[in-house]
Amino acid sequence: MNSSSIEVAKAAIKLAVSTREEERIIIDELKKEGIKSCAVDVGGDLINSIPTIIERALVASKKTGIIKDIHVHEGAVAGAAKDAISQLNSKALGLNFGGKLGIARSGEHIVVCLFISIGLLHLNDLAIAIGHRSIPIVE
Repeated sequence: MNSSSIEVAKAAIKLAVSTREEERIIIDELKKEGIKSCAVDVGGDLINSIPTIIERALVASKKTGIIKDIHVHEGAVAGAAKDAISQLNSKALGLNFGGKLGIARSGEHIVVCLFISIGLLHLNDLAIAIGHRSIPIVE
């Protein structure tokens, strides 16, 4: 079953904001709906962490079978992750953060959601962003 881009985005958001305990249940439920998904923790200084965030999105997507090991799929995940990062850049620039990536795919739609807590002394802020790409279905 191919879900719409909105449904895939909702799935990625659910995973990004979930706890580790909830994550496994959500992934199993999404699988029943035909949505492949995964989540991965991220954190550090935003500027220095950009390559690591993109790398973790790629590794998790390949490891869980969300994407194939082909250039166009890798580029789509990297681009969607970069889009999400750039949406949060002005809010977290120069600050430390911790959070999670939620990644979901159904059919041609793939979404990367980044949910973070931005630390500044004891005054934490929150931010969420998503990036979407369309990719070919390769069997």
